[in-house]
Amino acid sequence: MAAFPSSIILLSTALLLLFPHFTCAQNINVGTSLTATSNSNPWRSSNGDFAFGFQQLQGNYNQYVLSIWFDKIPQKTIVWYERSSYPVPRGSTLRLDAATGLILEDPQGRHLYNTTGGGPADEVGYASMNDTGNFVIRRRSDSSILWESFRNPTDTILPTQTIEIGDTLVSRKTEENFSMGRFYAAINNAGDLVFNTKSVPSNSEFDDEYYSSFTSSQQNASEAGFRVVFKSEALISILKRNGKEQILSPPSLPLPSENYYRATLDFNGVFTQYYRPKNLGNNVNPSWSVARSWPDNICMFINGDTGSGACGYNSVCRIENRRPVCECPQGFSLADPTDPNSDCKPNFVQGCFHGSLPQEEYELEIIKDTDWPKNDYQLIKPSSEEQCRSACLNDCLCDVSIYRDNSCWKKKLPLSNGRVNTAQGLIAFLKLRKRDVPLLNPQRPRRDRQTLIVVISVLFGSSAFINFLFITAACLLIFLVHNKKLPALNPSGSNLRCFTYKELELATDGFKDELGRGAFGIVYKGAMPMGSDTMVAVKKLDRMFQDSEKEFKTEVNVIGRTHHKNLVSLIGFCDEGSHRLLVYEYMSNGTLAGFLFGHLRPSWSLRTQMGLGIAKGLTYLHEECSTQIIHCDIKPQNILLDEYYIARISDFGLAKLLTMNQSKTLTGIRGTKGYVAPEWFRNTQISVKVDVYSFGVVLLEIISCRKIIEDGLEFGDGENPILTDWAWDCFVERRLDVFVKNDEEALRDGKMLERFVKVGLWCVQEDVALRPTMKKVCQMLEGVVEVPEPSNPSSFTSLV
Repeated sequence: MAAFPSSIILLSTALLLLFPHFTCAQNINVGTSLTATSNSNPWRSSNGDFAFGFQQLQGNYNQYVLSIWFDKIPQKTIVWYERSSYPVPRGSTLRLDAATGLILEDPQGRHLYNTTGGGPADEVGYASMNDTGNFVIRRRSDSSILWESFRNPTDTILPTQTIEIGDTLVSRKTEENFSMGRFYAAINNAGDLVFNTKSVPSNSEFDDEYYSSFTSSQQNASEAGFRVVFKSEALISILKRNGKEQILSPPSLPLPSENYYRATLDFNGVFTQYYRPKNLGNNVNPSWSVARSWPDNICMFINGDTGSGACGYNSVCRIENRRPVCECPQGFSLADPTDPNSDCKPNFVQGCFHGSLPQEEYELEIIKDTDWPKNDYQLIKPSSEEQCRSACLNDCLCDVSIYRDNSCWKKKLPLSNGRVNTAQGLIAFLKLRKRDVPLLNPQRPRRDRQTLIVVISVLFGSSAFINFLFITAACLLIFLVHNKKLPALNPSGSNLRCFTYKELELATDGFKDELGRGAFGIVYKGAMPMGSDTMVAVKKLDRMFQDSEKEFKTEVNVIGRTHHKNLVSLIGFCDEGSHRLLVYEYMSNGTLAGFLFGHLRPSWSLRTQMGLGIAKGLTYLHEECSTQIIHCDIKPQNILLDEYYIARISDFGLAKLLTMNQSKTLTGIRGTKGYVAPEWFRNTQISVKVDVYSFGVVLLEIISCRKIIEDGLEFGDGENPILTDWAWDCFVERRLDVFVKNDEEALRDGKMLERFVKVGLWCVQEDVALRPTMKKVCQMLEGVVEVPEPSNPSSFTSLV
């Protein structure tokens, strides 16, 4: 009798050895569901190592990612995620459905994602989260696999997982952003494991191949690789058609029984095999360790003719511990502060102005051992170091010159493939503006210092009696100031300061320096506190704001709690008697209108950054801040530019203030001619889509540097005087070169140009239902999702 159980044990052991993928799992029945909430209980594997469900995004209470993660470690490292639905809004539901497999819907019941389709023959029986980290959906009739996460990888593979021909790993955009990144890994038809870059996800071709396993063979097809295998013993290898394999992992690795393993195509483009101990006690929380990474130096290995390189445009890449570190050179800053590998934008306007000599406008920053090997437009050979320096300084087109081996290469922005290269004795001369570009709204010279000198001179040059009176008055003034009750802070708990009217009157020198006028009042320039260099813009609201004190403070506090890099920050307010004023941070470079429609055309790269920035600011107002805000008057005059030319939306939230004593349907506001959505005139419900329409108009203005209604143009002159109609005409006739007036930089970036025009045309659709949300607009502008062909804005077809 004892022999029977022993034989069963031996048979079970043999089956486990023969079928390493066979693992225990808890079945998930059809109809089972999960909800995206902070206390949601995921579907776990039998051994508890892995979990499938919703993981909350760091720092965002309302957004999640549908994913699989290591569940026993504190970091909860994600190894698979569903990219097309990212980010998933709070309250969304995931359900195992008999017909479609997994189906994901948002809180309003709108479809976000599903895994499989099919008829009765493919009816789902159950699903399971396996101990290997593979989530599997099986057919009801025969338990065969209908769908599995191992066959649909994202950026990570796990032990027992393979990469077949046709599978692709795609990096994330950043460590915390699960949108599609720029780096791809796949085994190609020739049999090589290759890594590529792609500037725009929708592009069909890659920018550059920066790693190859060299496992293809033109002489003998059986010698070619066809599969990447991550073995259960943690070795990564390429299996060849003749049965041989090429090992990629190091020969000696920590025991898989004691360590977790994963291999990830990181957001920086490096493919890395990681390990982490499973059990180290309660007081130890180690990070993942690197077993091996590929390639050794991504900064030097990426060298394509298109694309930005390992880092963003204008950035410089250097290697630390086989990882790229991206840095902006002096005079540049990150276009996206949340992405350290993003483009670097110049903190100055390029070009030569006002007829001055270039050497009067610019100076050269010397950077050793740094090169941007592409973007050459002129070679000077032979050349001395001084000649190379002077050649760039005196050339309006030149942004940087590289000197090496008695040769000089002149280059233009944007610069690509920037890297530190100590092997060639390079010297880079980077051209920077000596002083700020003259502002669109130039400030009058401050006279604080001169005034102080005059006061001191008078003080010391006057009689002792006058000095005595002066000192006595000063002491009395100090006493009164120190004993004066300071203005109270806003009781709502926000950081807004409540100013007195007298303070703002002094700060603006009696409301003398007018910056502009708008629908809500007049804006004046000032300094807060008095005598400092902190400039502010003080908006004196019209009389229609003078009633409803409680509602006024409530709405101002809503505005004060908004924080986004593409919004103008509210510093404080005044609510004293009949005086209602708002105090904003001062934007030194004026309005987008003055920037776009001046005598100099801004660069295409800067215009596109501004368009995307405005879209992100509106997305925040519509979907991400604590209280939804509809702007109702988006136009270039209400978009301000800070010292770095970042677009900042102003006057948001004031539309609701304006209507506190009017009908809540907002019928009292009509916006600005040309930017007003058609529904204003149809007595229909106003929604966030009015801002989408206005943004579409502004986007088309940004693209073309032309106003919505061009003065002096009439119908029949060739160019339609109404910009939205002109954009449609140019699009359908494939004449975008005419629309941008032959802007060479825009035409070189033809795919982005077409994408931006298409987005603008979708935004200005007359039918409200056809306009995308601002979140969708951001995704389309960034190239994360495809932009379908737009219909005529005045027709009523469907956006799919």
